[in-house]
Amino acid sequence: MNRVTLFSLFMALALILAACAPAATPAPTPTPLPPTPMPQPTPTEAPKTIVDLAVADGRFNTLVAAVQAAGLVDTLKGDGPFTVFAPTDDAFAKLPAGTLDELLKPENQQKLVDILTYHVVAGKVMAADVVKLNEAETLLGTPVMIKVDGNTVKINEATVVITDVVGSNGVIHVIDSVLLPPADIVDSALADQRFSTLAAAIQAAGLVDTLKGKGPFTVFAPTDEAFAKLPAGTLDELLKPENKDTLIKILTYHVIPGRYNSTSLSSQTEIATVEGNTIDLQSDGNSLKVNDASVLVADVMARNGIIHAIDTVILPPKDIVDTAVENGSFNTLAAALQAAGLVETLKGKGPFTVFAPTDEAFAKLPAGTVQNLLKPENKDLLVKILTYHVVPGKLKAADVLAASELKTVQGFPVQIRTEEGKVFVDNAQVVLTDVRTSNGVIHVIDTVILPPDDIVDTAIKDGRFKTLVAAVQAAGLVETLKGEGPFTVFAPTDQAFAKLPAGTLTTLLKPENKQQLVDILTYHVVAGKLPAAEVVKQFEIKTAQGQPVLVKVDGDKVFINNAQVILTDIRAGNGIIHVIDAVILPPKDIVDTAAGDARFKTLVAAVQAAGLVETLKGEGPFTVFAPTDQAFAKLPAGTLNELLKPENKQKLTDILTYHVVSGKVYAKDVVNLTEATTVLGKNVTIKVMDGKVYINDAQVIITDILCSNGVIQVIDTVILPPQ
Repeated sequence: MNRVTLFSLFMALALILAACAPAATPAPTPTPLPPTPMPQPTPTEAPKTIVDLAVADGRFNTLVAAVQAAGLVDTLKGDGPFTVFAPTDDAFAKLPAGTLDELLKPENQQKLVDILTYHVVAGKVMAADVVKLNEAETLLGTPVMIKVDGNTVKINEATVVITDVVGSNGVIHVIDSVLLPPADIVDSALADQRFSTLAAAIQAAGLVDTLKGKGPFTVFAPTDEAFAKLPAGTLDELLKPENKDTLIKILTYHVIPGRYNSTSLSSQTEIATVEGNTIDLQSDGNSLKVNDASVLVADVMARNGIIHAIDTVILPPKDIVDTAVENGSFNTLAAALQAAGLVETLKGKGPFTVFAPTDEAFAKLPAGTVQNLLKPENKDLLVKILTYHVVPGKLKAADVLAASELKTVQGFPVQIRTEEGKVFVDNAQVVLTDVRTSNGVIHVIDTVILPPDDIVDTAIKDGRFKTLVAAVQAAGLVETLKGEGPFTVFAPTDQAFAKLPAGTLTTLLKPENKQQLVDILTYHVVAGKLPAAEVVKQFEIKTAQGQPVLVKVDGDKVFINNAQVILTDIRAGNGIIHVIDAVILPPKDIVDTAAGDARFKTLVAAVQAAGLVETLKGEGPFTVFAPTDQAFAKLPAGTLNELLKPENKQKLTDILTYHVVSGKVYAKDVVNLTEATTVLGKNVTIKVMDGKVYINDAQVIITDILCSNGVIQVIDTVILPPQ
């Protein structure tokens, strides 16, 4: 309802009330009020585009005139959004005299378009986002560089003076200089007097069109002074037509595909060049090195890439063999490679890491050794030694340091260790690292490293393992233990074998007992290489025979089952040997283990009477709380005899299965339990009091008797199931 209607109703109501009211003294006639004016809607100003903002601002008259002359008004009034780095009139005034007038001429429209679109970035990029960038791609297709120094933000060489002028189709950031699109890489080099030699080399190599192409490229550009550092006459030779291929190889080794500014390069350690080889990059945050060259001036923008000026010409590396030959310190190594027929291999694709002994390293070998190795009849041995110095892949010094061992081409690993800041490969000290080659890397060492013997040959040469060696031969395990592995062998000494019952060894070595001998020997072998420091962290280790051994640490003594480890970490090429003082025998099943132990005669008789032999010889695993004969003797007189009667078989079965728990529960696990469910289905309670462990009221007196299908925990009392 409008205001006029309300007013009319109000007046009518007033007249009715007046008619009904008693007569009164006439009042003076009121002076009529002027009508209340109707409120008018406030006109809404249309949102301003980037062009509208520039026109209205007053500081961008020259920019507006340029946008109009370039025919970009409709573009910059379009949907966008755009980010415009807008030069002020004062910025344009800093251009050389006459430049602006030339640019505004119709015949220079394209040049003007290029300049203006070099100030425009697609998207709306607010100041808070600009400062997070290193560069931004412009509509021209060439990026601008962004640098933040404290509170100052620069776009190329122009300083941002006002930020975040927001329009309907984007945002303006005001800058104090006009941004001029850079020339291409070749023209940039030609225009810079520091790169006259480089420009001449590019022309001689026929690379002008390539480096004026679309790219983008990153060029590490040696200055004239850098070229002058080359040996006398080198440059003149390179510029000759007959050396064009070499020149191309050198120049393209200075070029990386893509555009990489100094910030992105600082985060890398290696990058591939157009030539095909990689260059190494090192940065300490303030400076950048490319191989052995220092970057003098970084981030020189070009239309089709970016230029970094360097102080040294970087030369493409040669392969491992040629690098060694050219060095002069590896004459013996080079001769050995030829004698071993490994030249073509180490000139191949690779990559390889070579620990290269110097001539002085070879000279440290016993007199006559090198001469003997170089003889044709010793070629296989020479190949074995040389390939032990080679690791597949390209491992720089930092990678080598991160490893404890590295598998060589020969097959056996070398050991890496650091002592007092020095790095050793086996017993050889690394004296120089990261010698760059085209197919890998060389680390120089001061000693020839010799591959260790395999486990079998190590045992043979030791002298303490004659019986073990004879057993390995009789069991047909020589080739296995000379194989790649790696293996960990718990090796009994001759004295350990001598502790076996008389005649046992002779019997085992008979052909008809070969399988039993194999089982015993493989029970001493673990797959993988476990040094002593790792062994002591284990509780149970599965052997090659299939059954585990238990590891027990008692103070400074270590036991494998019942055998003490008396010497550790004897290195072999395909594993490691730990010496033990007793032969360890593969465990038997629970029934046979009990039957072989004189303390369980009554238990064995009861198991037989209950018909549980086959069950407890089965796969399991089971944990048996095994009462000794003395435990059974504690039962009331006549109880055992009654239980062994056929008519009481079920009662005996219940008692015996109340001593059995499914699964293999070692003592270390038992003490963490409060109860366990038995095969009978009823629980036993587990208590630890004063360092003693009780199953119900029976004390555990011996723990962890290992069986092939479980474990026996010995108790001093027969436990009876609850009624």
